[in-house]
Amino acid sequence: MSGHHDVHSGLHSEHGAVAGEHPGRARNPVVKALDLAWLEFEKPDLDRAETFAHAFGFTTAMRTTEGLQLRGTDPGSPCVLIRRSSRSRFVGPAFRAADSADLLRLASATGSRPVPLPESLGGLTLDLTDPSLLKVRVVAETHELQALQPQQPHVLNLGHEILRINATQRPLRAPARVQRLGHVVVQTTKYRETLDWYLENLGLIVSDFLYYPGQRERGPVMSFIRCDRGSTPADHHTLALTLGPSNRYVHSAYQVADLDALAAGGEFLHDHGYHRSWGIGRHIQGSQIFDYWRDPDGFMVEHFSDGDMFDCSLEPGWAPMTASGLAQWGPPATKDFLGLSPGAESFREVRAIVEALRADNEFDLRRLRGLLKVANS
Repeated sequence: MSGHHDVHSGLHSEHGAVAGEHPGRARNPVVKALDLAWLEFEKPDLDRAETFAHAFGFTTAMRTTEGLQLRGTDPGSPCVLIRRSSRSRFVGPAFRAADSADLLRLASATGSRPVPLPESLGGLTLDLTDPSLLKVRVVAETHELQALQPQQPHVLNLGHEILRINATQRPLRAPARVQRLGHVVVQTTKYRETLDWYLENLGLIVSDFLYYPGQRERGPVMSFIRCDRGSTPADHHTLALTLGPSNRYVHSAYQVADLDALAAGGEFLHDHGYHRSWGIGRHIQGSQIFDYWRDPDGFMVEHFSDGDMFDCSLEPGWAPMTASGLAQWGPPATKDFLGLSPGAESFREVRAIVEALRADNEFDLRRLRGLLKVANS
């Protein structure tokens, strides 16, 4: 159509770095983490947390008066650990090392010491703190949970490829069964220092960088970071870091079988009174089909399916950050997803902006202008 402008033009970030930009990986990292093991939270009401978790698609792996372990259907560790506490907070992620030898190597480099994990988890943990003061565990030789019966993807008739004959398609409005933990996104006031910490210590590598429009020369403000498994493909991002006025959890994401599981599971959540933050759509960076929800404690959690898988050969892409560039299709990003909805969270972020502009960190007045431009794009 004459005069029509595609808002996504140029946003698919296969375009690489220019000379002098961040390479997206460390030359000689201490170790190479294999994956996320789990995420740890504190919450005051374990009954409420478990009720939502089951509606979202988790299975309870263990429950005590003081703690809750939630798992997916894949074998391995629990996805989420929740401890009872007087207030809700994200404690931090746990990454999986290849073995205890890597744990000792990282301990030597960081001046730390591995300690045993509780018997319910098994193995060892090295407890570190990243430059944003986030608690980061690196674990090895933990107990392996056996696989559960998975939710089967639907058989689809795609174009002229007919695989389903004399059979109907009737996805149930039921919880989408979580398969596994995919990634976590955190905001930091020390983006570059924190990025380099993960690349140098855990051997993570960047899949995509985003920068504020008109500020590329100042460097990136967001990175989607994957584990380096060599020729074995890994999730497009296991960790995503974004520059902002406060150090905080943004969201975490959990894989489900397919679009029907995600959509029908979303209908189940909606029917039970839970709040959709944004969705359904398909991302650009990572390509996942997504659906975002708020749990009763206000934490944002994502169902996703059909995400990109990269091996170590792909170099980082570079693209401008815009609100319209967050999805290839789907509804516009909501104020809730962008952190702009009136309420306690947005008030805390406004207060954090004032404090950040007074402090010595990477979030300065020009970065604030860039962030506001993104929010209004």
